[in-house]
Amino acid sequence: MELKGQKITIIGGGIGGLTAALALQRKGAEVTVLEQAEAISEVGAGLQITPNGVAVLAALGLNDDLAWCSQRARAVCLRHYRHGRQVVRLDLDQYAGGQNFYFVHRSDLITMLADAVRRAGVQVRLLQKVERVETGPSPVVHLSRGAQCGGDLVIGADGLHSKARKAFNNPGQPAFTGQVAWRATVPNLMQLPAEAQVFMGPKKHLVAYPLRDGKQVNLVAVQERSAWAKEGWNHSDDPANLRAAFREFGGIAGGLISAVDDVRLWGLFRHPVAKNWYQGHVAILGDAAHPTLPFMAQGANMALEDAWVLTESLIAADTIEAGLKRYQHQRYTRTLRIVEAANHNAWKYHLRAPLAWPAHQALKLGGRFAPQRMVRQFDWIYGHDVTAEVS
Repeated sequence: MELKGQKITIIGGGIGGLTAALALQRKGAEVTVLEQAEAISEVGAGLQITPNGVAVLAALGLNDDLAWCSQRARAVCLRHYRHGRQVVRLDLDQYAGGQNFYFVHRSDLITMLADAVRRAGVQVRLLQKVERVETGPSPVVHLSRGAQCGGDLVIGADGLHSKARKAFNNPGQPAFTGQVAWRATVPNLMQLPAEAQVFMGPKKHLVAYPLRDGKQVNLVAVQERSAWAKEGWNHSDDPANLRAAFREFGGIAGGLISAVDDVRLWGLFRHPVAKNWYQGHVAILGDAAHPTLPFMAQGANMALEDAWVLTESLIAADTIEAGLKRYQHQRYTRTLRIVEAANHNAWKYHLRAPLAWPAHQALKLGGRFAPQRMVRQFDWIYGHDVTAEVS
């Protein structure tokens, strides 16, 4: 299908929405992004861009920009929580696919994408709060002050509480996982290298990795508990609560946690992958289609993949409806599998005695005798390149 002259409205100026805007605009579409904030920015903290996400940014000509604003990840180190003793180190430089892994501050990635879409000629409209979306061959986006807009296609990249998703999906009930997470950044006073450090403890774990030329460290601390916490990662909490929950963590982990002076807490909920990703000329992508837990670091990467596949599916089809059908068909099974993998991954870092010791010994042996196999166990995620797919 010829995209030249097609008017496309994208709801949401996050990673998925901006990537889709760039990909579609470069294929000739006339794209407008609606963002409810007063600026395209993301306070956020760190995230990991794995090779499957890097492939999309590279195909869009942003590989050098990504490398410039990111830290290249060299390894993943699993450690014991009490003193930080290393259990196993997985060398990402020896990843068989040869692709790079990156640590990047979310706001830096958003800035990079926002600059790229503006250079491409995408219209970005700020302070646009969406109330509801009407589907059909001529979709309508209803804004909070009574205004309306639409186009030939509307794409909902509006996140967890997507108004576009609600237009053609039963909202369903999210399920509290019994886990909460704190997120913070601290100065890298310990000079941590460009490696993800995972400190494994009973019913909790801490992930730490450097950002911004190694000047900062991103922290994500996950705890199993029955006490419910609000969903959404931007709720302020007292750092003393984090320190109390992780008081047994010593060594490097203890030093990092003691340095926290501003922290966000959020409850982790499981959401179903949307049954319908499109209706009429409205589609959804990213968290709007498949919210995921953070345990595979794939939220941003799946959104990048979605944006590419949606664009290519429209080009390969004869009509918008056929393109959207093709898009869901190509993405549904993969994203469902990744979401399920994330749902079941956290427990591996939360083992208690007597299971922790034999599990750690098995990790040590695997790292010594089969390091490539350990690094490649998630090759089906990281080694997948949607830009090389034949539709």
